[in-house]
Amino acid sequence: MILTGFTDEASNDLDQQIKVTKELGWEYLSARTIGEKNIHDISEAKFEKVCEKLEVANIKVAEFGTLIGSWSKTIDSDWEVTLEEVKRCIPRMQKLGVRYARIMSYAQNNWGENQAEKERFRRLREIVARFKDAGLEALHENCMNWGGFSAEHTLRLLEEVPDMRLVFDTGNPIFQRDRSKPDPHPWQKPFEFYQKVKHAIAHIHVKDAIMHREDGEPEYTFAGEGDAQLDLIFSDLKKINYQGFIAIEPHMGKVFHLADQASNPQKEYDVYLEFGQRFQKYINDII
Repeated sequence: MILTGFTDEASNDLDQQIKVTKELGWEYLSARTIGEKNIHDISEAKFEKVCEKLEVANIKVAEFGTLIGSWSKTIDSDWEVTLEEVKRCIPRMQKLGVRYARIMSYAQNNWGENQAEKERFRRLREIVARFKDAGLEALHENCMNWGGFSAEHTLRLLEEVPDMRLVFDTGNPIFQRDRSKPDPHPWQKPFEFYQKVKHAIAHIHVKDAIMHREDGEPEYTFAGEGDAQLDLIFSDLKKINYQGFIAIEPHMGKVFHLADQASNPQKEYDVYLEFGQRFQKYINDII
């Protein structure tokens, strides 16, 4: 198991992202936001500086946390926007020697509405094929997207997009209803979801949380202190000899999708660092 993390939760500033990675003693970071934009959206000049700084620091990139097919886009969004993201993403990943791009299956329409499934499958097949043709791999994450409706939805995606593998996020099931089950659609159970899709998992994202309310944001916690069933998941990963990346995504100091959240740079940095330190001890105790 190789530890990494979404360092933009510590800071949007790359120097700080490198600093916190080194403080943790890790060789990798998971790249998402640099400055105010996703790594596939920053200018060429800024991207060149990113490459230079990473090389000097001897820090490698485990994945691109892309916006491709993310919850920020509906299935009715302009397909050309997605294609341009893919076209910008591929050469940047190749330059940095990054294999994995995290993608999604577009935002969930309200349950009961038309989900345009055929179009989702068509788009994902082309996205995955373009990365594969470039010697890279697009991994689907179970988030607030079509594939996140349930493990069964993810399994359907795997049937429709046969070359695709998965990022499994341990915390996302906590705040998602299981739409494969009848009303009142119970909350998903992380270990149950994991068990159904583990044959296709290539990469792990780690967050933990407790859902106190029927709707709204969950309370994010340090790893092992919430309802993500991490003991069960990581014990099983040890059992099957998982050797891939594990990326922390704490959501405690900063939640990436809450644009109106007040910024506290020192808290964001400190919480990310503490989460990483605690998680490293937690995982060492298991493995």
